[in-house]
Amino acid sequence: MNTKNGLFITVTTLLILCWAVFPAQAAIPDNFDISKNYYSVYGGPDLNATLIGDNQYSRGDTVTLNLNMMNKGEISGFKSEKDADIGEYTDQMLQQSEMQYEAQATTAVGILATLKSDNPNIKVKSGPQEAGTLQQGKESASPTKFTVEISKDTPAGIYPLTLDLSYQYQSNVQVGGDDFDSTTGLVTNKEVGIWYENKTQTQTVNIEVKNEPYFEVTNVTGDLYPDEGGMLYVTYKNTGEETAKDATVRVSAADPFSTTDDQAYLGTLKPGDSEVAAFDMDVDNTATPKPYSLSSEIFYEDSDGHDQTSDTIKINTEVLEAKQSLPGFELGTGITFVALATCFIMFRRRKQN
Repeated sequence: MNTKNGLFITVTTLLILCWAVFPAQAAIPDNFDISKNYYSVYGGPDLNATLIGDNQYSRGDTVTLNLNMMNKGEISGFKSEKDADIGEYTDQMLQQSEMQYEAQATTAVGILATLKSDNPNIKVKSGPQEAGTLQQGKESASPTKFTVEISKDTPAGIYPLTLDLSYQYQSNVQVGGDDFDSTTGLVTNKEVGIWYENKTQTQTVNIEVKNEPYFEVTNVTGDLYPDEGGMLYVTYKNTGEETAKDATVRVSAADPFSTTDDQAYLGTLKPGDSEVAAFDMDVDNTATPKPYSLSSEIFYEDSDGHDQTSDTIKINTEVLEAKQSLPGFELGTGITFVALATCFIMFRRRKQN
């Protein structure tokens, strides 16, 4: 099979596939001659996405990734499939017109961007995002946005995300018509058929979870009763990768708790180090015995000498049942008081006598 016959079959197949999804009333234009395909074009769109801004984040963050897209597509060559005969002005005009349309093969039409993560600690919360149409050499007018959630248990390191960019591009053009106006030099009944193909490009977008201190509560002790003060002992551990210098923790007391001693000095915590903070807590007399959660945060100096504040760290504690008096204790106390009072009165009378 020669090249022209092969192309004829290919174009015919594309036409059949296209018309198969058209409405029933759609038909091939009368003046189309599918054997007259003047050019084949090589090349197409080439999309590249770039993350705008810093790609370093902290564990526990929920962030918005802004991706800028650029179409670096190019046409690498044309192949002439059929030349218009000299003097055939209609064919010559159609051939020139097809060349102009073929140059649009580098445009990416209807871009749909999908971001995926294979790591369970990194979750992409956004679904596929529409990114419009992008011509050759152009950048997107606005970034494509994805929301990403980073688990607090994520180890520091670089995490690749997979970005799929699906779009359509012009794979073939045919220009038809047979009514040539010699006065204007135009084909007055020109019709253009454009065939599109689907394409998906895949690239990697890297994000980095930073090396930094990270704090967890590993132990809580202390007996807290309604209407009584008590000491609350909280053990903080640096589970991160960097040292926290001059660390101080502050607890936020909420109902039914109160305190005038809401800060404790932890000192320097290297990775893996633990330190106990002690807080003198008051509990309201109407407090319901049950578990409670307090919030705390740690202020520290990082390895670069910058002051930092940790995320909120929860302290899970409990208010216990109010202490009960021993049976007969109150009665015994009352009797003792009456006896003492009686003795005091008798002593005074004897003294007066």
